[in-house]
Formats: sequence, structure tokens, C-alpha cells
Amino acid sequence: MRALAHFAAMSFAVLIPSMASAQSDAIKALAGVWEISNADHDKTCAVTLAGENAAGGFRLDFNRTACAADFPPLKEAGAWNLVGDDVIQIVNPKGKILYEFTEVEGGIYESLRPGQPLTFLQNAAAAAPPPKTTGEMTGEWSVVRGASAPICALTLSLQPAGKDELSLKVQPGCDPAVLSFGPVSWHMEHGELVLKSARGPTWRFEEADGTWQRVPEGTDPIMLVRP
Repeated sequence: MRALAHFAAMSFAVLIPSMASAQSDAIKALAGVWEISNADHDKTCAVTLAGENAAGGFRLDFNRTACAADFPPLKEAGAWNLVGDDVIQIVNPKGKILYEFTEVEGGIYESLRPGQPLTFLQNAAAAAPPPKTTGEMTGEWSVVRGASAPICALTLSLQPAGKDELSLKVQPGCDPAVLSFGPVSWHMEHGELVLKSARGPTWRFEEADGTWQRVPEGTDPIMLVRP
């Protein structure tokens, strides 16, 4: 009997670190930027689930003023916890549960607590719209500098222009700044539109509010918009 008890104690001692390691791995896997939203997805809040300890659980970072306006319980929020392998709790520093999100399908969680509307939580990368395809980017574009009128017109096509490049046509009457750069081809890269000159330099554009802003943005911002 003593041998059996000793074996059980030893097994439990080995099991505890294993369980802690599994929990730590799960926390690391969830750490990152997430999005809280309502059912209509017209109210959203970006939150960062951090892996560092905080009062009540693990650190939770977000814009408290902006988010609490749409999601009042977040006014008290200070931490998050993982319960089991499919429940994410948002809690206050004393551990009071404010939201309890249960995974309903791959990477999408929902919370429905008394007195609260249905609320969703999902990884920000999954919540973001899919990147534009080359087919969606073809056609006519206007180059705009700051708030001025268009300074150039470009046509993006699907005709190959070298390895991994598509052809681009600069229409007559373009601004010297565009002509000096001399774009001849384009491609999509990690959601960004990349224009390439014959000499090799590139202009990169990132979508923002329906327009494509050159990045990094300088003192004289350049954008691409549909005419």
C-alpha cells in the first residue's frame, strides 16, 4: 500500500509540471491582438491578450475610453484567463468575470451573459478582410498628392512583365515626380500594392479607408484612388 501511495505521489508530481507547461503553451498560442465585436460587427474593440501576469490573470491591453463606450463591461477589465482549452474570460483585477467567451468554431468565440448582448471575440488577423487579389486591383488608378487633384493616371493589367511582376502603363500627362520614378510593373505582397521601376526601386502602398496610401508616409503623401 505504501509503495502504491508513493507511486501515486510521484506520478502526480510529474503530472503537475506537464500540466503547467501545456497551460503555458496555450497562453502563448493565444497571445496577440484580438477583436471584440457585437453581433452586427458595427462596434469593435482591439484588445491585446498578453502573456505576462497581471492582477486577476494575464495582462490585457486596450483603449479603455474608446472600447468602454461600446462595451461597458470593459471599463473594469484588467486581465484575461484561459479556462480549459476553449474558454477565454475577461476579468477585473479582482477576478470578477466580465465576459466569458466560449469557442464556437475555429478561432471564433462568443459570450452571452445575463444583461449583456451577444458579443464575439476573434483573432484580429482572422477578423480582418482578406487581402485584395490581383484581379481586384487591375484597371485604372489615379495618383493623388496630398489634397490636390490627380497628378497621374496608371493602368494595372494582368499581363506578365517578368518574374512575379505584372505590367503597368503610365498614361500621358503625368507629374514629373511619377515620371522620374518610372513605374513599369506591379505586384501584390502581403496585402500591399508594390509598384516597381525599371531600375529596381519600388513604391509600396497600403490600403486605408478605401484609398491606397504610400508607405512609409512622408511629408508629401501620395495615394492611389479609383477615378
